[in-house]
Amino acid sequence: MTNSLRAGVRRGGIELRHFLRNGKELFSHLTNVVVSLLVAAFLDDDVPGTRIPMTHLVLAGFAAYLLFQVGLINLPQILVTEREEGALLRLRATPGGIPAYLVAKCLLVVVVAVGTLALLLAAGALLVDGPLPRGPGDWLTLLWVTTLGLLAVVPLGAAIGAVLPNPREALALIMLPTMGLLLTSGVVFPITMLPVPVQQVAAVFPLKWMAQGLRSALLPDSARTAEVAGSWELPLVALVLTAWAVFGFLLAVPLLRRAARRESGSRLSVRRRRAERSGAQAA
Repeated sequence: MTNSLRAGVRRGGIELRHFLRNGKELFSHLTNVVVSLLVAAFLDDDVPGTRIPMTHLVLAGFAAYLLFQVGLINLPQILVTEREEGALLRLRATPGGIPAYLVAKCLLVVVVAVGTLALLLAAGALLVDGPLPRGPGDWLTLLWVTTLGLLAVVPLGAAIGAVLPNPREALALIMLPTMGLLLTSGVVFPITMLPVPVQQVAAVFPLKWMAQGLRSALLPDSARTAEVAGSWELPLVALVLTAWAVFGFLLAVPLLRRAARRESGSRLSVRRRRAERSGAQAA
């Protein structure tokens, strides 16, 4: 296990350097931050029942969504693409390859997600008077909610990536449920504005609790009146995110191993021929 961890950290460092040199990838994450700021900048109302600007609530929600997006949209796409290119096939011949691969992806996603979160909060504070933690306790809450939130979604994203079909279909299959959660988890408006059954469904998934935890770190206590329970429920936030983290890890490793076992040279050759034919037909 120690060797797998060490190998995963080395691989993660290499992948991170490649990511930082990829202008297209960097631009896509920057675009997400810009869109979030533009949406927040056009809001001038207060959160119902409070004197807190809606801009602050939306920026806190988008902070959670960007973490969620990196783990549950970007990571599965990466895994599906690399599977199509034969990465999982090569892992079959590497002792401890799957755990090391998962550690590397977790490291890459965590750094990207935390960097995106920091950029959003800093730019929001400078450009649209966005919220920031007000004291050591709020900074600590921001840290543990971010950590548990990523632990909840990164393994789940890896599990999803292990079972999705080719990259062209992966994004379409992921985006619809993700956008549904964006609209029902209290990210872009108070969750109390939604019907109770919708609130109950949203409470099953981690995004709702990630957004609620980040609101507790970024907004004043008076914002609690816009929450379903009238409080931040931080112990429940920690419990739900921890449960998703455990579930995700228990699911991700066997699914990645299964995907690797199913890979073969003949399957890879077939996929490459199909890709070549699709490229030729498109041309």
